[in-house]
Amino acid sequence: MVDYLIIGGGIIGLNIAITLKKREPVAKILLIEKEAEVGLHGSGRNSGVLHAGFYYTADSLKAKFTKEGNRALQAFCRERGIAVNNCGKVVVATDAAQLDGLQELKRRGEHNGVTLEWRSAEALASEYPQIRTCQKALYSPSTATVDPRAVTLECARVARELGVEIRTETAYQWRIGEGRIGTTTGLITYKKLINCAGLYADKIAKDFGFSRHYVILPFKGIYLKDSRNVSDLRTNIYPVPNLANPFLGVHYTLTVNHEAKIGPTAIPAFWRENYRGFGHFDLDEMLQILYYEARLFVSNAFGFRSLALSEIRKYAKNHLIALGKKLTRQMDHSGYDHWSTPGIRAQLLDTRTLELVQDFVVEGDAQSVHILNAVSPAFTSSIPFSEWVTKEYL
Repeated sequence: MVDYLIIGGGIIGLNIAITLKKREPVAKILLIEKEAEVGLHGSGRNSGVLHAGFYYTADSLKAKFTKEGNRALQAFCRERGIAVNNCGKVVVATDAAQLDGLQELKRRGEHNGVTLEWRSAEALASEYPQIRTCQKALYSPSTATVDPRAVTLECARVARELGVEIRTETAYQWRIGEGRIGTTTGLITYKKLINCAGLYADKIAKDFGFSRHYVILPFKGIYLKDSRNVSDLRTNIYPVPNLANPFLGVHYTLTVNHEAKIGPTAIPAFWRENYRGFGHFDLDEMLQILYYEARLFVSNAFGFRSLALSEIRKYAKNHLIALGKKLTRQMDHSGYDHWSTPGIRAQLLDTRTLELVQDFVVEGDAQSVHILNAVSPAFTSSIPFSEWVTKEYL
């Protein structure tokens, strides 16, 4: 019997374990992970960008935790000797029609207490000659990059140091009854369960009577990499996003190792771990996901039809580079010659409205808690978000 059973060894599950153990040092906490090590999916495959927190409406959980999460995660990295690239970010307008979007981002940043600085086109050209913008741009000094895999592994080390048991190669199979589940390594009894299973969080939640109106749709993200940074990228470059959907558009990312990337794609996947070829193929998952994707394609909810068609085109390197060039000028793109490790975004869909859920979603009761929508910037927000979940639900 354990006091707390956490399913999923990603950044959220690990930080909930850490927070619980600090709060209740004598509690018996078990975290199970289906893979051989933690962080092999979303937490270890994301861009590694520590977002500043200016994209989100002031009443959202994302706005509540991103700014604080950026600071907390940078402090964690400094404390544990993990490299941080404080390279900042520039958000540019490709034409005059996007200036209102820039102004909205500035307004949101002010509401969320995030420092943003205006740069005129002339000042930007002086500081970053390769970046193109129309009239002005926004500069975010607190945006940074880290190695997400290194951060997640270090969180696991901290959890183990505190006395959390992490049991790998142990996958959830079914709910047996009150306070008991079956796994691939045997039965586990618990007082409270916390579901942080990422791509599978909705499936597990349904076994406990939650996620009634939600299903996770997977979107595949791939970057085109310039490993030697031939392009001489010195900061992250983002376009003005379409704030009606959760994707930020094709952008340039400067990694903690000073590699340059263009992307990502947001290609609708056909099953949850549809990384490459037919690896991890699951027929039941594919049928469920295709059903919802077909409905979205026919109805064109949130512009899904045009999104899907435009994203598929990004498999062509020349097309992806052409999209990136809208943000730059006289940049050498010859180094962008190979694809990064693909990641899958576990994006929650509201089946009642056929809309993608923008904010974090948590459901639960006295017996179980389910983190259903922990999409970007969940990595950045992981420390304060986990503290909030622990305080409000555990």
